Amino acid sequence: MISFTDSVPSKLPNTATSIFAVMTQLANDHGAVNLSQGFPDFEVSPVLIELVAKHMREGHNQYAPMPGLPALREAIAGKTSELYGADYDPDSEITVTAGATQAIYAAISAFVRDEDEVIIFEPAYDSYIPAVKLNGGMPITSKLKGPEFSIDWDEVRRLINNRTKMIIINSPNNPTGSILGSEDLRQLEKLVKNSNIIILSDEVYEHIVFDGKRHESLCRYPGLADRSLICSSFGKTFHATGWKTGYIVAPSVLMKEIRKTHQFMVFCTNTPVQHAIAEFLKEDKYYSGLGPFFQAKRDFFLKELEGSRFRFTPTGGTYFQLLNYEGVSDSGEMEFAEYLVKEHKIAGVPVTSFYNKGHNDHYIRFCFAKSEETLKKAAEILCKI
Repeated sequence: MISFTDSVPSKLPNTATSIFAVMTQLANDHGAVNLSQGFPDFEVSPVLIELVAKHMREGHNQYAPMPGLPALREAIAGKTSELYGADYDPDSEITVTAGATQAIYAAISAFVRDEDEVIIFEPAYDSYIPAVKLNGGMPITSKLKGPEFSIDWDEVRRLINNRTKMIIINSPNNPTGSILGSEDLRQLEKLVKNSNIIILSDEVYEHIVFDGKRHESLCRYPGLADRSLICSSFGKTFHATGWKTGYIVAPSVLMKEIRKTHQFMVFCTNTPVQHAIAEFLKEDKYYSGLGPFFQAKRDFFLKELEGSRFRFTPTGGTYFQLLNYEGVSDSGEMEFAEYLVKEHKIAGVPVTSFYNKGHNDHYIRFCFAKSEETLKKAAEILCKI
């Protein structure tokens, strides 16, 4: 006899539990040093913690306005203007979200319909393709070209057709750490000119760019800004990933549609946190120094890895570093990642999990948003393999 639960069809039949949760659980089970999930192991600024507590004590504990606290939207508008020379109306062009992943889902839900095609560059953050599929869209993937993990714009040109609704870009990129340059965005600008294609730009690591380079936000380019939905994350910026507070900026005609989906997903986000971040943003020192801060961690980690059998190109942004293990093993990436946890007590993420149909270029992603003590211990383990 077939039970009711046996007959319920899945909308995502080939989707399993997030690889980040899988690897973290495996790390916990085996007492491994966990460099898999992208969260810091150091504390949030005590100034920001106190601001949250202050606003809780002052009674800011009920619903915030659906688009976000006005003071925070104004602070976001000021920050965006100062950094990128782009002016967004805080009332109609900025929405505070429950993290950037929710912003991404709301944006995709607002515009992607049945059989619309969405171009996604792989390896890609794992929420993009499921969000497209859940909204009836068709993910069209283009593989980033290693070892630089750059976009092949000629291939993108061939992929675009009259069903292309959206292109999703992510710079700095998770998991590769590659960044887009000004020439990349000029190429993109040419490709979408005179089209109805919407650009969804995941810029959550906007402040974590290394080696003197600048973050090329899409809002710097008027020909892209007028069709772009740009997402960012206070959780990534302020080492508070568990607060799930982010935002999205877009032209008002596009934001109007995004808010229609946003309001029925979460309506609004954490009120005292919004008050606290609005106040915290008054001083740019809390985000302007993130590049040098994390570059020092990257450089420390890579120096400690000198002499290991792993190969690497220093990451250009984010707090992730890919290590190539071809000189160590012929195993597939998931098999090798499990081996590292079980036999050597060190956890990373197999980059194959960032591909829709899997892949094997012998890369494992490690998060270096950790204390020097943690990074040193991790490097010592890797150097012994």
